[in-house]
Amino acid sequence: MSKRIEEVIVVIGPGSIGQAIARRVGTAKQILLADLRLENAEAAAVTLGNAGYTTHTSTVNVAERESVHALVEKATAIGRVVGVIHAAGVSPSQASPQTILSVDLYGTALVLEEFGNVIEAGGSGIVIASQSGHRLGALSDEQNKALALTATEDLLSLPFLQPDQVKDSLHAYQLSKRGNALRVMAEAVRWGKRGARVNTISPGIIITPLAKDELTGPRKDGYLRMIDLCPVKRAGTPDEVGNLAALLMGPDGTFITGSDFLMDGGVTASYWFGELAPK
Repeated sequence: MSKRIEEVIVVIGPGSIGQAIARRVGTAKQILLADLRLENAEAAAVTLGNAGYTTHTSTVNVAERESVHALVEKATAIGRVVGVIHAAGVSPSQASPQTILSVDLYGTALVLEEFGNVIEAGGSGIVIASQSGHRLGALSDEQNKALALTATEDLLSLPFLQPDQVKDSLHAYQLSKRGNALRVMAEAVRWGKRGARVNTISPGIIITPLAKDELTGPRKDGYLRMIDLCPVKRAGTPDEVGNLAALLMGPDGTFITGSDFLMDGGVTASYWFGELAPK
């Protein structure tokens, strides 16, 4: 009797959104939870384990190739990697511009590259980006192509990402999230050659610990204004992101790849065409 080859879902950044997605796509699979801090991964493992899921934990620093590669090796030692959920990142109130670019931009490119080398046929990935990427002004065709296609190790050397060009954390965050969507478009071509898919979700204000940092941080007035003036007049929930991710990663989403899905309650619509428009 042959041994069953386990299917593995990797969750990088198993916070509220990562766990919400894992609950929808991780049934009867091995779930590998990875975080910069092991205690965060272990806390998520307890929550999911108590709900009947089979979990494993690991540390990972997405800004270091050796660390991401080690996570890939751990995942493939467990079984066949059929899903990757990349929900790790830092917000504008949490880090410097250079750290944001290293974690949110370079780190995402690294995860896509490394897991794109092992994702199984029929597998799928989700990268959690942000509405902020949609509020950045238009980049040039050359800049778009550079964010999408520059070799991962050269990404942070791009001239328009240097400290004299990116001087505040919000700008770094917007560039990173725009870059995430562009990178996923390019990686979808490569993942497709393995029979796998990958998409981006760009949430608006979703009530998570990270969002609460922003809602109590130096930009809180702006965040509260976005909630008050957006069409749905509320923040979102991790489960709503999980619902969309389940569609994209599941059998009903097999024609969808290389796409970015904005779900922000209409904040971006109001920013460009409504009451949130810059004066």
